[in-house]
Amino acid sequence: MRALFLSLAVLTLVSFDSLQYKESDEKEQVNRTLDAWHKAAAEANAKVYFGMMTDDAIYIGTDPTENWDLKAFKAFAKPYFDRGKAWDFKALERHIYFDKSGKLAWFDELLNTQMKICRGSGVLVKIGKEWKIKHYVLSMTVPNENTNEVVKIKEGIEDVMIKNLQEKK
Repeated sequence: MRALFLSLAVLTLVSFDSLQYKESDEKEQVNRTLDAWHKAAAEANAKVYFGMMTDDAIYIGTDPTENWDLKAFKAFAKPYFDRGKAWDFKALERHIYFDKSGKLAWFDELLNTQMKICRGSGVLVKIGKEWKIKHYVLSMTVPNENTNEVVKIKEGIEDVMIKNLQEKK
């Protein structure tokens, strides 16, 4: 009985250890996917960049009008990729999380960009052995002490947008 209990305890520890290893391996794969995706944009490699997204992907940009499905995002981005350089985002910090199945990941990241620090967040799904970007949101960050100044810049344009969106409801 003692040997059986000891065997089960060891098996449990080994299983737990391999589960932990798997999650860290998956985190590394998600990190590599996101880094490669950002690199493909910097190199204007549209085939690789858009190939790393799901067919039903959504990209939300920094402007309130930028909420695109993949087809619309490709159309928006085409001139940037065609000129040989799209955008160059480099992760400064990234946090990755998984659901219980291990097939769904979400993340947030701080990015060094031409707009200074931006925040990216999104969702990836595992399709076969590959992680694909299903949803991505890019946001500009605003230091709290500068919020009032930024609001003053935005209010003329966005007050009209708010009114129009409220009327649509």
